[in-house]
Amino acid sequence: MNQSEDEIERTLKILDSTQIDILAKSAMAKRLAKKSQNAFQITHLDQAFSISFAQQRLWFLILLDENVSTAYNIPLAWRLYGSLDITAWQGSLDALFARHQALRTIFISIEGEPHIKILPSEIRVPFEIHDLQGQSDAEATLRQLSLQEAQTPFNLAQGPLIRAHLVRLSPDTHVFLLTLHHIVFDGWSMSILIQELSAFYNAFSQGQDSPLLPLDVQYPDYAVWQRQWLTGERLATQIAYWRETLADAPVFLNLPTDRPRPAQQSFGGAMVPVQIDAQLTGDLKRLSQQQNTTLFMTLLTAWAIVLARLSGQNDLIIGTPTANRNHREVESLIGFFVNTLALRIDLSGEPSVADLLARVRKMALAAQDHQDLPFEQVVEIVKPPRQLSHTPLFQAVFAWQNNYTGSFNFTDLTIEPIPSLINSVKFDLTLDLCEIDNGSINGTIQYATALFDATAIEEHRGYLLTVLRSLVIDTQQPVDRIDLLSTAERTRLINT
Repeated sequence: MNQSEDEIERTLKILDSTQIDILAKSAMAKRLAKKSQNAFQITHLDQAFSISFAQQRLWFLILLDENVSTAYNIPLAWRLYGSLDITAWQGSLDALFARHQALRTIFISIEGEPHIKILPSEIRVPFEIHDLQGQSDAEATLRQLSLQEAQTPFNLAQGPLIRAHLVRLSPDTHVFLLTLHHIVFDGWSMSILIQELSAFYNAFSQGQDSPLLPLDVQYPDYAVWQRQWLTGERLATQIAYWRETLADAPVFLNLPTDRPRPAQQSFGGAMVPVQIDAQLTGDLKRLSQQQNTTLFMTLLTAWAIVLARLSGQNDLIIGTPTANRNHREVESLIGFFVNTLALRIDLSGEPSVADLLARVRKMALAAQDHQDLPFEQVVEIVKPPRQLSHTPLFQAVFAWQNNYTGSFNFTDLTIEPIPSLINSVKFDLTLDLCEIDNGSINGTIQYATALFDATAIEEHRGYLLTVLRSLVIDTQQPVDRIDLLSTAERTRLINT
């Protein structure tokens, strides 16, 4: 057996040792075992359900640093206009909670390993009502409550890992605050939550029963399947790919900062908005079609150019989340499926725009073909120097949200999302974009306030927009010759 095979065998043994004894078995698993064609068929009914790789990664991260915990709160806020049936609203939330075992999962430690329990479906979601009608400072009180709620930690061992507040501002105006922990919820889950909550509310407010059929699978079933599936040759192939791809990769992005990097990473953050108008978005789509790339690949290429120019590095790693829902059976489940890919981008050799787009396309497709290996195992393969001051492997992220939830559909209610007040970040820089209904691209650049001032990030936004415009003008121009400064900005600097 050669050295590579030895290393793979050790990895397999480590994975075997992390199989977790279950403390609660799902009746749904027994029904699944009878479905011979189901991708998530459980062959050994006496096998304990396992915590998923994604949940295990986050659980250990929180265990090592309690300050991380609230950084993984997901606060949602909606303003509701119309005649709200509060009983139906609360009942809809409870029905959603009962429907998805992921929302009812809690995590306990036994001998240093995470185990899960599923709370009974009869338990109700913590739900508080606040009446601010007639108060002169109602909006200020609402803001304070929203901030406090977003920053209140969850107890993973007690749960529930979801809680809600309803704030009454007038008879026909309410604000709904919903906070979930990322360990049971991800971006894809958002559209499921909105669709199912509206279906429940529209039925319950009319005195009707639930319109939704029971789910065929549950998140704990997926966790068992995942650990059974990612073994043997399949696991070895994934390990070999990431070991080769990230060999000798630079694991630190040396961006210029406004302040020295703290010895221990701070999660304080802020954001600046990013708007790519419909015309430029259309041009980027045409460019993508011409170059046989996706819009994600084209936007990633632009972000890489900006980061490479700022850092002076032609070899860099950018992180990107992937939905990790590659099977039809899990598309309708709320839960934490997302994985993170470390995308290594090579800008060396003076490539043209077309050349770089081709490189990014090839790299992104290969990474997607090997997206099943959990990120923490990729880190263990690369073994970067561990530093408390920054995240391992990469410190900049590009997140492309291609599961835009669209409009709300609640009977007799108009609902408007309220921008998040959360002020924590997990990385130095995160470019978060999505295409919206009017054909434009909107999003944010989230940044660590311990490192950057808002003015610096606003400049980064300007560089990104300039690069995007340059890409669509000339695909044969060398990437190194793209000017980050717009004509107006260059003129301003010359005249100051």
